[in-house]
Amino acid sequence: MFRSIPAAHLILDVALAAGFFVVLGLVNLAPGRPWIFAVIVGLLMSAALAVRRLSPALALAIAWAGAVTQMAMMLSPLPSNIAIFGVLYVTAAYGTRAVMWIGLASAIVGALTITGYLFLVLPALLGSGPAGFVSPFASAVFVSSVLAASLFSLVLSWTCGALVRSAIQARENRDAQRRAEIEAASEQERGRIARDMHDVVAHSLAVVVAQADGARYAAAADPDAAAEALRTISQTARAALSDVRLLLTQLRHREAEGPQPTLADLEQLFAQVRAAGVELAVDVDPTPQGDVPASVQLAVYRILQEALTNALRHGDRGPVDVRLSWWPERVTLRVDNGIAQPAPERSDGPGHGLIGIRERAQLVGGHAEAGAQGRLFVVTAELPIGAAA
Repeated sequence: MFRSIPAAHLILDVALAAGFFVVLGLVNLAPGRPWIFAVIVGLLMSAALAVRRLSPALALAIAWAGAVTQMAMMLSPLPSNIAIFGVLYVTAAYGTRAVMWIGLASAIVGALTITGYLFLVLPALLGSGPAGFVSPFASAVFVSSVLAASLFSLVLSWTCGALVRSAIQARENRDAQRRAEIEAASEQERGRIARDMHDVVAHSLAVVVAQADGARYAAAADPDAAAEALRTISQTARAALSDVRLLLTQLRHREAEGPQPTLADLEQLFAQVRAAGVELAVDVDPTPQGDVPASVQLAVYRILQEALTNALRHGDRGPVDVRLSWWPERVTLRVDNGIAQPAPERSDGPGHGLIGIRERAQLVGGHAEAGAQGRLFVVTAELPIGAAA
């Protein structure tokens, strides 16, 4: 029934309504009639203006009460009747859908009522009859003209409000769409950072665990090998800590974009895996031709990082084969490693790493698969180069 509007708007409406009453509500254009009647009608119309934005439905009801009172007192049109246009405007602009359509119906019924009152009811009550016209045809033309003018002016006020309502709804829709786009972008950014965090932490910890196990076994027999393993652990941990700090910085400041891994960083990744004691064979044929989009380079790096991490964590410590083929329009990769026996059990379904591999490929328009093939665990991916560019 009542809308939530700023107090300043309500005070302004009341002040304008008071001024309207002083200027037009006290004017009596009905000679021979008590002036109090016109004052009452002016007061009702001014009250409708005062609450028009606070409650369009209440304003419409008050305006109808003023019109009915005016007709009951057999008054001619008054200057205060101008308030009806403002009331019809707000019913379309700010009212509920029901009030909006009731306002349109009021405009149509009001035009018919005004015409019937002026040319049928009022002359009959005053005892003058529908005279004053040269012929019935002239009478019909004049009455039709008054009806058309009344209907046009009242419906025009309502239409202006409907246009404002459409503009408000369009603005709200744009704002809602903008908020949805911002939220979707934020969610995508959080997902990207989560994938990067998983890739960095999982791979680094896998290397650290493998090196720590090797150092523990070699501590007594080969102190130099143990020292080398500890040095690898230190380097890997520092690199992981740097990457994690960078990702946390991006979480705190969305504008902060740090350097992402590229193809040039693959050799360091392969070196970390070999340092963990894995026999790694890498075959790149054909080699990259021209500039590769940064998004494809990042996807290739992260997919290989996760695949090699899985080989470290769940493999049989046997040879791992990596094959990369850079074609003009796509790149394909394959990582094979033996499966440890017995295979590790997972009660929570596929790990985040395998899901991340598929998501990484999908982000650049490609696809990836990971699963057991006999005694091997195989990760394959195909990424388009032209589409990502």
